[in-house]
Amino acid sequence: MSVIPSFDIRAQYQTLAAELNESVLSVLQSGHYIGGPVVKAFETQFAQYIGTEHAVSCNSGTDALYLALRALDIGPGDEVITAPFTFFATTEAISLTGATPVFVDIEPDYFNLDLNQLEAAISERTRAVLPVHLFGCPMDMTRLMAIAQANNLRVLEDCAQATGACWAGQKVGSIGDIGAFSFYPTKNLGACGDGGMMTTNDPELASRLRILKEHGSRERYFHESVGMNSRLDAMQAALLQVKLPHLDTWNVLRRGVAERYNQLLAPLEAVKQGTVKRPSAITGGMHVWNQYTIRVSQRDQVRTALQEQGIGTMVYYPVPLHLQAVYASLGYQPGSFPVAEQVCAEVLALPMFPELLSAQQDAVVYALKDVLSL
Repeated sequence: MSVIPSFDIRAQYQTLAAELNESVLSVLQSGHYIGGPVVKAFETQFAQYIGTEHAVSCNSGTDALYLALRALDIGPGDEVITAPFTFFATTEAISLTGATPVFVDIEPDYFNLDLNQLEAAISERTRAVLPVHLFGCPMDMTRLMAIAQANNLRVLEDCAQATGACWAGQKVGSIGDIGAFSFYPTKNLGACGDGGMMTTNDPELASRLRILKEHGSRERYFHESVGMNSRLDAMQAALLQVKLPHLDTWNVLRRGVAERYNQLLAPLEAVKQGTVKRPSAITGGMHVWNQYTIRVSQRDQVRTALQEQGIGTMVYYPVPLHLQAVYASLGYQPGSFPVAEQVCAEVLALPMFPELLSAQQDAVVYALKDVLSL
């Protein structure tokens, strides 16, 4: 039985093997493994791509969120509004600062924060909003920024799954106060290990970020705050330098895969009857499809049946954050955020990567049709 993986990490390497291998050898020969000219060059390159004055690299997307919140002076007693349907790192970073995550339900079409419910969640303790551009779909940042500015709130964009996505012609990560990016290998721009980046147009914030990620120090052995060790190593920076010029092409291919999925799924009876729902691309923004996530009733049975036919799928995410054991003390109950809870029971990510072949897509949809007819 042929196996179609949910993501094929080797396919991208094979297309760029010679350049990637050369970049690694160059770093090994240079002796500059931490920091140095390669890391600085990649920061400059990434800032230019996103359209910000500054880009500050770090160890991971999680660190990018945490360091950004620290730079924004978020701490104990503060509240940060975000969505309950996202990876745990989003709220983990909030909690690590001592602040409290406050959840707002998502809207059902794009899986992002429901802006119709945002203002009702703002209290006198609210300091920031942390929107997540989930699965590569950008938030309506025009509306979100208007709400944030009217309420004197900072905005930290979680761009972990959305490198290259745009809202109203601007790259995500260039609109709020700070953008936080992940270079985890399965991301649209993935390293061969962990890595992260923070983008901003504010020179003071950029300076704070650089200090915080270097043990709270701008000069070695002299410390002005409690920071941490969060550095992007030179080898990952070199690999990412090779990959970044190809990102827009890969994102175009991802959009093509998504459009073809939409076309292939449209004739299915389950889609016509509404028991399977296709994801939507938001009007006004450019989706970059880190995931192609359908909603399907009896999701777990469908996933098992697809796996038996050699089709790899993933569930992002099975439990909303407000119902995670770690946040029991916040007092949320089942039913607090009904859309997020329903979505968690139904989402199923089909295979999605730029190199996915048409024949592989055909096999995925054929298997899904077969499973749904049982």
